[in-house]
Amino acid sequence: MSVNVEMRVDAPGQREYAEAAWDLKERIRVDEGLLKQRRGFFMDAYRRSNTYLLYENDALVAFASTRRDGYILFLAVSPDARGEGYGKRLVAEVADEHPVVTCHARTTNTNALDFYERMGFEVRRRIENYYEDGGAAFYLRLGEEAGLREKLSEFLRR
Repeated sequence: MSVNVEMRVDAPGQREYAEAAWDLKERIRVDEGLLKQRRGFFMDAYRRSNTYLLYENDALVAFASTRRDGYILFLAVSPDARGEGYGKRLVAEVADEHPVVTCHARTTNTNALDFYERMGFEVRRRIENYYEDGGAAFYLRLGEEAGLREKLSEFLRR
């Protein structure tokens, strides 16, 4: 069976794909205990963000919501679609628009931290009690004012 992957975008103020993104986020929350945002917070942040969504044969498999400054608010990849390069593709999309990309990740989320490290993100600081449940986070950054595109291009050539 052939796989058709399509990039869709909800610009700030748009919510065409918000419910599908919420459903994917919730599946990950229930199965993995991650992405614990409340619905009101998620929908408000989504509405203000630029969200890139990857659909595989009309099913949402991954999305990334970003602020205007290149901060990734949400990055979610369906567990059954991991390892297909969707997370990399989404980060590359954000990096193509921003000279610096930043995000937070739970200090206990080793899968996310390994992914971000492979992408070239650097831990800038640890923040205690960052999450509502008291969990700590790392603040991560990819790129400098110059050289981000070159760094990402180098990574993707490997």
